Amino acid sequence: MVVIPARAGSSRLPRKPLHLIAGRTLLHRTIAMARAAIGDLADAELVVATDDREIADHALAAGCDAAMTDSGIATGSGRALVAALQRPVPPRFVVNLQGDSPFQPKGALRSVIGALQSGAQVVTPVIALDWAALDALRDHKIRSPFSGTTCARAADGRALWFSKTIIPAIRGEEALRASEPTSPVWRHVGLYGYTLEALTRFENAPPTALETIEGLEQLRLLELGIPVMTVPVEPPLFDSSGIDTLADIDRVEALIAIHGDPTPALP
Repeated sequence: MVVIPARAGSSRLPRKPLHLIAGRTLLHRTIAMARAAIGDLADAELVVATDDREIADHALAAGCDAAMTDSGIATGSGRALVAALQRPVPPRFVVNLQGDSPFQPKGALRSVIGALQSGAQVVTPVIALDWAALDALRDHKIRSPFSGTTCARAADGRALWFSKTIIPAIRGEEALRASEPTSPVWRHVGLYGYTLEALTRFENAPPTALETIEGLEQLRLLELGIPVMTVPVEPPLFDSSGIDTLADIDRVEALIAIHGDPTPALP
């Protein structure tokens, strides 16, 4: 089950799912991207989980099912779990496709599902940043310091940490730039896959201190000792950070003007 959490009460961009990006709403763009990514995958369903009737109706207008969830649910993963448990037969796997990330890398959703089917408890994609992409991220964070998340990962793909700052710090960067085409920084993509058991355990635990400080719910998993597997994916045409501010919308609209619109049409 692929769930798009779409709450109304974003502090930085209220009623965010209904904001227009180059003439199409953020939610309709996310639905169209998700539907194209799922493709002909057997036994997969797509649903928007929201606390707002207008947003639910907007999803239905795009031909997407909608589940009403309580406005007191604090996280997208919590909203995804409630939507999953509303089903007559709860799904084995739940994918939380963040509603503010409409420009996912091609193949990311399928890679996450594949890792779950191979035995991972929690899966999320990451992108290796080349030096130009790292420079662009640093520049973007001057204007929007809490937009975009990076990940430190072990050689086997296990996530060691996530942060709204750029990690790791890089000593001897000039020498690394001269010898390596890719920086050591991985950018996190806003997409999570869980077994239903792992997601339930996550939601039954209270928020942790570092999760609260960073504002990143996936840190609760690491603090609970639940392993998070990362899967490398190729970067999309557009920067893959989420839409958190009006500045993010301006940036994406500028990219659309240059490169064209990558969002598939809704049926």
